[in-house]
Amino acid sequence: MDKVKAVQRRRPVGAAEGRILTTPVGLAFPRDVTFETWEQAGQRISRIASSSAWYLGDWLVFGQDKYTDRYRRAVEAVGLDYQTLRNYAWIARKFEASRRRPGLPFQHHAEVAALPPEEQDKWLDLAEREGWSRTALRRALRDSRDPGSKVFRAVMPRVSADTEAVDRWRRAAMAANADFEAWIVAALDRAADQDLELVSVPPLAVSAQERPTDRERELVGLPAVRPAS
Repeated sequence: MDKVKAVQRRRPVGAAEGRILTTPVGLAFPRDVTFETWEQAGQRISRIASSSAWYLGDWLVFGQDKYTDRYRRAVEAVGLDYQTLRNYAWIARKFEASRRRPGLPFQHHAEVAALPPEEQDKWLDLAEREGWSRTALRRALRDSRDPGSKVFRAVMPRVSADTEAVDRWRRAAMAANADFEAWIVAALDRAADQDLELVSVPPLAVSAQERPTDRERELVGLPAVRPAS
């Protein structure tokens, strides 16, 4: 009984007055909260989370550019996960402020970040006009990958990795609010950009014999990543 009274004493006062309260460790809901109030709270939280991702991405981009030799120290000092910040920063670099859509969450931008700028704008325009959710945008992107396209698509090899590594990658993708497959493609793209900045490597020449046939010309979104046995 004493424990129950102690919990009741610690209950935020405002929660009993019909208001949802924020605390350092979560939300406090009143017993009589309406569905409409609960729904509106979710929408506000979503907007805050989306804005925060942009804020963190821009923060790291600025630090990387201005404090090249010291920004990692600041990241560690504030206790933020560096890999998550790098993901946010990569997306922030893909979209200058003038091209970001206030009406679309950060996650929508993340879905198209690996595309060329004109393609990014095309899909974001569609998502905004049609009111697509992130899932709907992802589905539309997948449906647009036409196996009969004239663009040659490379079939990537199957990748084996330790269970711990695969789990770490999945958690990083979740932290970046990105689809796991899209996150891996983005990570490979970032690594390629960094390596190609160091040396000049011409595009690989592909002979006519090496080009895929019509049957083989298909997009494999990502190699199947399975834990190494």
